[in-house]
Amino acid sequence: MDKARVLRSIEGAFLREDLPEVVPGDLVRVYFKVIEGEKERVQVFEGLVIAVKNSGVNKSFTVRKVSFGVGIERTFPFHSPRIERIEILRRGKVRRAKLYYLREKSAKESRIEEKRES
Repeated sequence: MDKARVLRSIEGAFLREDLPEVVPGDLVRVYFKVIEGEKERVQVFEGLVIAVKNSGVNKSFTVRKVSFGVGIERTFPFHSPRIERIEILRRGKVRRAKLYYLREKSAKESRIEEKRES
């Protein structure tokens, strides 16, 4: 067995199959468990997926939202046990893999057209 195959077999135990496929342009709501001292609560982060990086156990995605005129980005590890669930609110129609150009645009300008299912 080569090293890559051994690593894939070990990583396979940590991959999550219960989450939907997230692609750039999607409007998502991520329910993330936050631990503060002894307490644990679920924090909701809703925004636009602007990037998906890597694959396998290292896969992560970046979500951007504008709150009170300030852009906020958060990167989530896709296979993290702290992610309770991901809701896809809307699929966006984009022609890029990374939507970093939205950082320079205002909230109104950064709206993305919805993908039509045919």
